[in-house]
Amino acid sequence: MKKRAKTLPGVTRRQVLTWSALGVAASVSQTADAVSLKGSPGWTPFSDNPPETFDQPGWLFFTDEEARTVEAVVDRLIPADELSMGGKEAGCAVFIDRQLHGFYGTFERLYMEGPFQKGTSEQGDQSALVPQQRYRQGLAALNRYVQTTSSQKKFFDLTPEQQDTLLLNMEAGKVHFDGFDAQSLFLEILNNTMEGFFADPIYGGNKEMVSWKMLGFPGARYDYRDYIERHNENLQLEPISIAQWKAKG
Repeated sequence: MKKRAKTLPGVTRRQVLTWSALGVAASVSQTADAVSLKGSPGWTPFSDNPPETFDQPGWLFFTDEEARTVEAVVDRLIPADELSMGGKEAGCAVFIDRQLHGFYGTFERLYMEGPFQKGTSEQGDQSALVPQQRYRQGLAALNRYVQTTSSQKKFFDLTPEQQDTLLLNMEAGKVHFDGFDAQSLFLEILNNTMEGFFADPIYGGNKEMVSWKMLGFPGARYDYRDYIERHNENLQLEPISIAQWKAKG
């Protein structure tokens, strides 16, 4: 049997391995040359893993009634004012529709085999329903509730004041829908609306980069090093979408 290599008295094999690794790292750092990239990237963005986007016109998941309902909701969550357009015009409903049509709508990339138990607020939603099912069932429950309480109307038929009151009660858990949790529906639409308003326009929302312009966010620029040391000044940078990146020829 091959004898184990001896080490110095009081020195463990773990220490020897650690020293060896540090020695290799030091030798590599002495020979490696840093490369500084400036200007446009030398590759096509997402060439290996493109973002899931859809260019087809019209609604890809929502029915016409569902789309009108979601447009009415997002316009109350983000009403138009002197700072920006409203949620509907900004494309928030389109963003949600595209997300539901894609892998988010089916939770394709998540483990969905159970067990399904009620979780804590820190654990988030533990439902067996995927977003497509939540929206389809939740929007139907919302409009059934409105029909039974407002003379056969739908949510988008209510006045803005009535819509605000209902949404506030949904958020506070003060109303209960038949067959679906009203508060969970409100939170789902609220989160997705914010995502659509602030996400890169490549995903269907944030029309004309309205939220980025409102905040002064310069967008998904490739290189900020020319501006790192320029503090507390308005750089007057127009925001850039990922879709505007161009690889060097």
